[in-house]
Amino acid sequence: MSKVSYYTAEGLKKLREELSYLKDVERPKASKAIGEARDKGDLSENAEYDAAKEAQGLLELRISKMEETLANARVIDESQLDTSKVLVLSTVKLKNLNNGMEMKYTLVAESEADLKAAKISVNSPIGKGLLGKKVGEVAEISVPNGVLKFEILEISR
Repeated sequence: MSKVSYYTAEGLKKLREELSYLKDVERPKASKAIGEARDKGDLSENAEYDAAKEAQGLLELRISKMEETLANARVIDESQLDTSKVLVLSTVKLKNLNNGMEMKYTLVAESEADLKAAKISVNSPIGKGLLGKKVGEVAEISVPNGVLKFEILEISR
């Protein structure tokens, strides 16, 4: 079963570029490594050959998964999104009710998540806990350390 994943236009472009790099640069490198290892003699006792074949298998698996992800990817039209509640691509200003800190996060697809850029995955515990909430609501999110309470102060795009 393949699941649809949603991306920004920028995120989808990055995914396509990475797939292209794997196919055009990494795949030929893997083939070359196998060829060089094969030239070193007896394949039954050639650890270098086995390692190169395994690396190629992992690369092909990664390429296959990325192709499947791309086949099921959809670009989100940000202009059509509702700002009354938290959705994918919402920028949410939160107040942590446990310590009083305010923070701002943008909810994105898992592959685009980057905490340094304040982008959190909608599949993360915090992301899941915020989805569907409205301004003024309190999201109670269970994390390994206990329960976090966030008040939603503002939702924007």
